[in-house]
Amino acid sequence: MTAYEQAIEIAKILSNKIGQDIKVIEIGDVTVLADYMVLATGRSSTQVKALADEVEFRMGEKGIKVSHIEGHRSNSWILLDYSDVIVHVFNEEARNFYDLERLWQDGREVDLTDIID
Repeated sequence: MTAYEQAIEIAKILSNKIGQDIKVIEIGDVTVLADYMVLATGRSSTQVKALADEVEFRMGEKGIKVSHIEGHRSNSWILLDYSDVIVHVFNEEARNFYDLERLWQDGREVDLTDIID
C-alpha cells in the first residue's frame, strides 16, 4: 500500500468512526518527516482515543503497524506515526491551539470530497 493509499484509508477509517474536520495534507515536498499528514477532530476525549484506537486496529488488520504513538494518556491529542503517514487526532481545543494546517500550509491538501462523507 502506497503512502497515499494509507492516508486515504486512514481518512476513511476516521470518517466511519464519525471523526470531524478530516484533512489529508501532502507534505513530502516540504519535509522529510513523512509524505502525508492526516488530521481529525474528536468531540470528546473518549472519542479522540476511540478514533486513534480504531485507526491502529484497522490498519493493523491490513498488516500496517504503527511505528510510534504519542499522547495516549492525554486524550486531547494523539499522534500515530506510520513512517510515511503521520496521523493527528485532536479534541477541538487542542486542534485550534496547535493549528497544524497553518504550520503545514506549504503542503498540498488532498481533496476528500468523493472519498469520505
